[in-house]
Amino acid sequence: MMYRACMSRCVTMIILSKMDLGRLLIMQSKQVQERLELILKRKQKIQVKEIYIMYQEKNIAIDHGNRNMKTENLIFTSGLTVSEKQPPFGDYMSYQGKYYALTGQRIPYQRDKTQDERFFYLTLFSIVKELERENLSDRLIQVNLPVGLPPKHYGGLYRKFEKYLSRDEIQNVTYRGKRYSFCINDVVAFPQDYAAAMTIYGKLKEYVKVIVIDLGGFTLDYLMLRNGQPDLGVCDSLDNGVIKLYNSISSRINAEYDVLLEETDMDQMILGKDTDYEPGIVRIVQEMAETFTEDFLGSLRERNMDLKSGCVVFVGGGASLLERYIRSSGKVGKSIFIPELQANAKGYGILYRLQKGR
Repeated sequence: MMYRACMSRCVTMIILSKMDLGRLLIMQSKQVQERLELILKRKQKIQVKEIYIMYQEKNIAIDHGNRNMKTENLIFTSGLTVSEKQPPFGDYMSYQGKYYALTGQRIPYQRDKTQDERFFYLTLFSIVKELERENLSDRLIQVNLPVGLPPKHYGGLYRKFEKYLSRDEIQNVTYRGKRYSFCINDVVAFPQDYAAAMTIYGKLKEYVKVIVIDLGGFTLDYLMLRNGQPDLGVCDSLDNGVIKLYNSISSRINAEYDVLLEETDMDQMILGKDTDYEPGIVRIVQEMAETFTEDFLGSLRERNMDLKSGCVVFVGGGASLLERYIRSSGKVGKSIFIPELQANAKGYGILYRLQKGR
């Protein structure tokens, strides 16, 4: 539907007056401008098939994480600032007369990411970064967006999220000195966790029951798969991500040792890697990580989730961080860890291609 709408807009603009067409030429990429100028000189009528030639279609799957934005190839923090003036340095883009710069200060947790435009701007960043990878600044691109939502919120938010990301107008973004023009064509949302499981579907199809656990920054999501299909009646999203662990560790170490730990420092200690911190701090951090692991596994047990039968798939950066504690807990039977932080984004891409028969 969005594709036809975008095509209709382009055809309508092209058959406007010469003055209107001139305005259009200013907006388009060089390749499109040259093609339209040639058509104008020849005074030919535009056929829809000619417009198709000037467009290149591209699927860009995006995982809008509370902690990080992820495509199939890229990861960056879910945080940005806006300014009327061009930043002197940093990773920024120019869009509709303003400058948007990425920052390490992530946006506070939002269950509904459509409440303001910040996640749309982060979506634009994701798109232009992917277009930059393939040097696609010289043409007009039809972008299809496979995206996702936590299983618990999927039914209530997927239409709203798809509408939020769908924009009628052509998007013109300047990034790292190059202009990118694209139309957001088709937006399709899929359940998280199920998408991640699709990346290892060959390993899971032998199990009747699979529990997918996604331990992220702010939330812990779980979903039951029965015979390879998601059971949205057995899913939930708990406010129990690893940010809660970080905050607890930071508060205790600050109180007992007057030391301010960064998350990267905590990660090193949790993973058992060498650090410059004294053994007492390392011991506390690792003990708290073990307790946190026991607690979140116990909370799943309280929800009648049997983690010792079937197969349990762990997804997300938090699960990778706590893998050794999960394995040594004795509370989980057969388990598979998906270490890729982009697993959900890759799963969205797989599901989108399957849906479209591509």
